[in-house]
Amino acid sequence: MKRPLAGELSQGLCQAERSPLTAATMNVRCSFQMAQSLGPALYREWAKRIFAIECSYNSEPLYFALNPTSEGPWDENSCLHQLLSHAETYSLCIASENRIQGAESYVYLRDQLSRLPARCRVMELMAFSPNQQGSLIKGFLVQDDQCLKETERLLQDVVRANEQTALCSYTRDGAGRIWQRLRLVIAGQEREISRNCICLAERPELHPSVLNIKNSVIFCKYEDAYGVLEECVGMIPKAKDVLQLADQCDRTCRKGQFPVIVIEGLDATGKSTLTEALRKSIQATLLKSPPDCIGHLRKTFDAKPPPIRRAFYALGNYITASTIASASEKSPVIIDRFWHSTAAYAIATEVSGKVENLPPPHHELYLWPQDLVQPDLVLLLTLDAEERVRRLEQRGEMRTKEEIELEANSLFRQKVEAVYRRMENPACVVVDASVSKEEVLQNALLLVERHCAIEQT
Repeated sequence: MKRPLAGELSQGLCQAERSPLTAATMNVRCSFQMAQSLGPALYREWAKRIFAIECSYNSEPLYFALNPTSEGPWDENSCLHQLLSHAETYSLCIASENRIQGAESYVYLRDQLSRLPARCRVMELMAFSPNQQGSLIKGFLVQDDQCLKETERLLQDVVRANEQTALCSYTRDGAGRIWQRLRLVIAGQEREISRNCICLAERPELHPSVLNIKNSVIFCKYEDAYGVLEECVGMIPKAKDVLQLADQCDRTCRKGQFPVIVIEGLDATGKSTLTEALRKSIQATLLKSPPDCIGHLRKTFDAKPPPIRRAFYALGNYITASTIASASEKSPVIIDRFWHSTAAYAIATEVSGKVENLPPPHHELYLWPQDLVQPDLVLLLTLDAEERVRRLEQRGEMRTKEEIELEANSLFRQKVEAVYRRMENPACVVVDASVSKEEVLQNALLLVERHCAIEQT
């Protein structure tokens, strides 16, 4: 797509700024009707959405709503007012009815904004309809402390290069209230769709990220994960390899007569040591997820947006399940990580802020997928943070992005562990991994004997 010159954009912007407010108001309805016919359906009820600004990953979001008039709760001493009034502020949101295109556009937008001048501050922004699953659209809030018009021209260029992006600007009126102007690119032309006054909004019952987790990063059915990779074959040829392997699996498989035991836990908690010792003790078959047949593709999919990456790991669980079914006909089966870890990392990554922001206990996201072979026992190895880091340093292995985040961000680690403990059907049984490896094995064997009616040889 041809990118317009900054001069052309600024000329159009200046003409819009010179128009009287009454004329702009008259044009809103016409532009809104055009948005209904040409723009994404997500913009049709824009003013009914709640917005959340995340100043940092660990902080609580600042929530606001929109009103066509200046009515509505407002406090000039609020954190929200102080944030929006001290600098030139813009926001950009991605709205796509195609989840893959939307995810790709979000990554593109994030990369483009990372190249803004150092004077600009970029924060996460979300727009959503409370308690409405799938309603979340993601974006960014951009602030320029020096209030240079160059920043707006740069953002306009980004919007024109990706017409799934909406640009909003924020201005303060003489009464101290802050107004949001929504602008879309429609048929190659930028148009103002709505102008609303910001008012304070209460924190929703669920963190907004929870609204989009299902079928976005958590796939509770085989068909849902399969469908994502199927959409990606054109741009990720390796996705076809994964789908072909999934097609070869028996979708009606059931667990055999021997018990299936999953070992979960953060890196360096002793999973590998325990799985091998347990395998010898009960003469079990050792498996892992993702399996070796697709494990070499992890690097490819780890670099993709969350829906694609998580769908790859979800399908890896289903491919592993087919092997579990056949192997458990002949011997006990031990699996090094399975669905619980796939879900725990996905949920903890998506939900920012405190542990309290996670989906509440007994939420459907914590339930084992009904079409996935279910283990008889899930052991969760736990270890205090300092000891785990010490073990990691001793190993000297290359760590994943998520593992680096676990070490650097104690809050993220707490959320991963909290999600593990909230899993249901089956729940995780905690095993203290801080004792000697011999004690860990003996404790694990006692649990296996109790839950699976199997004794060590």
